[in-house]
Amino acid sequence: MNRLLVIGRWSLVIGSLALSIELRADEVVTIAGTGKKEYSGDGGLARKAGAGEPYGLTIGPDGSLYFCDIAFHVIRRVDKMGRISTVAGSGKKGYAGDGGPATQALLNEPYEIKFDADGTMYFVEMVNNLVRKVDKTGVISTVAGTGKAGFSGDGGAAREATFNKPHSIALDGKGALFICDIGNHRVRRVDLKSSVVTTFTGNGEKSVPKDGSSFVNAAVSGPRAIDFTSTGEAILALREGNSVYRLDLAKQQFAHLAGTGKQGYTGDGGPARSATLSGPKGVAIAPNGDIFLADTESHTVRVLRHASPMIVTVVGDGKKHDGPDGDPKSCGLARPHGVCVDSVGNVFIGDSENYRVRKLTVR
Repeated sequence: MNRLLVIGRWSLVIGSLALSIELRADEVVTIAGTGKKEYSGDGGLARKAGAGEPYGLTIGPDGSLYFCDIAFHVIRRVDKMGRISTVAGSGKKGYAGDGGPATQALLNEPYEIKFDADGTMYFVEMVNNLVRKVDKTGVISTVAGTGKAGFSGDGGAAREATFNKPHSIALDGKGALFICDIGNHRVRRVDLKSSVVTTFTGNGEKSVPKDGSSFVNAAVSGPRAIDFTSTGEAILALREGNSVYRLDLAKQQFAHLAGTGKQGYTGDGGPARSATLSGPKGVAIAPNGDIFLADTESHTVRVLRHASPMIVTVVGDGKKHDGPDGDPKSCGLARPHGVCVDSVGNVFIGDSENYRVRKLTVR
């Protein structure tokens, strides 16, 4: 057998039989947005539609991609055929519409979105200082927050509590909603059955936690993004603390995973705990346990590998620019805020200031 390497392809020659096998690397493609900051295209292909500042994203129970568009105060859906539609928000800023159709409601900068097992859609509105939901019939209501900024309500009804610039939410799969109440330097927990809100971690003070320290009534510096592993542990990214922690719920302790606490973009290929991060604002857990970060101010998406303590960049080159699609390391991003991972490990990115949603296809 003679073996000849051709660019991008193995050619195998066996007697008179020749076989060619494509070798394809990971690739980035734009799946929504044209690069223009506009609200357009509903009913058509998402890649030909205008989008403004995509932030949080998630894969819904129908297999579609949902993303928050903060510039136009809507939540949009990209179905499996690549068609785009609006599922919440009218495109106008405000706070109105509870009890009616979600598409007629007024929202104010929806930042992040999650679904529960029953298909209810939850999302956080940063400027309105609250969390709302849309049920399976398309009716919207408020779950937590009064609409006013503040810190109050622990031990009482979440709907009567106040929050201060909440950015991220997560569902633990056990009946609780977690809210990154970043302006209060706390993560708060809402029992969805009783609707009672409590503080999960944070005491209002800013500090970078020490490895192994208790997270009960602890100081945390800008808790920005949260997600849960398949084993039920919380992963928390600190924006101002430039670090990532696993919260061991059994021991009620912080386990330091990444970041020195100083801002920067260093350490790729080495231990994640010795690397510097630059304002991480999104976190997502892959099916294999890898932790993906939208490292916003370095204009990259980075990953903490489950099988090792290392950190690497998977999309972006550390500079703010727009693409081009193709090679992930050459595809420029512009302040990405959202990241999610589908069931087969493909990564979706809210490329916020390029006004695009991008997909890293893992081969």
